[in-house]
Amino acid sequence: KHNKRFVFSKDFDGFQQIIIACFLSRRKLNSLFCQFKVDNKIELRILNITNSNLQANAFALVMEEVDGPRQLPIIIGSIEAQAIALKLKGLSTPRPFTHDLFVTFAELLQTKLEQVFIYKAKDGIFYSYLYFEKDGEQFKVDSRTSDAIALALRFECPIYTTEQILETEGYIPKVEDEIEVPDLNSTLEELRESLSKAVKDEDYELASSLRDEIKRIEQEDQSI
Repeated sequence: KHNKRFVFSKDFDGFQQIIIACFLSRRKLNSLFCQFKVDNKIELRILNITNSNLQANAFALVMEEVDGPRQLPIIIGSIEAQAIALKLKGLSTPRPFTHDLFVTFAELLQTKLEQVFIYKAKDGIFYSYLYFEKDGEQFKVDSRTSDAIALALRFECPIYTTEQILETEGYIPKVEDEIEVPDLNSTLEELRESLSKAVKDEDYELASSLRDEIKRIEQEDQSI
């Protein structure tokens, strides 16, 4: 029996808190985390990822309202952008990303991510909760929004935010942005070889562009 009360250190990041929480008893989970409840939530989905004009080596993750016209841009780092883009494009890597490793770990411990909730935005920074379920108990963990969205894709769970955040941080686009297709004048065989090399070299941004071009050419060939 352990009589000492467990307290999370400020040095623990979101992932470490989740891993520790998975080992705690049901009673401790209830005492450490509030119950799973989110009201007046608005569901979002990923629209696209583009280079950020505001910060160097950063990307703009554009979310859109599922049942509405509003969009929500979120600035994220290059590593998180790669993790999200890889899952969106269906690309696999020679070695698992941290988010993939965490999903495997959570599945072994029978812990499921039920939803992500972007609950606050301040000075351009978005704050999110991860809502988990384990053995019939529900708990939440604070997380960086970029990590939360990367995990939501892998757990295939919904992403929500508030009306206030969409009103203050979102916008309604006037014209639909067109996605640029890379101009790669190569044969399919050359493209596939380049794709394999890009994945091996862990150049996932190039790999995503190559994969898009391969799909485009294959679809054109089928329509002929």
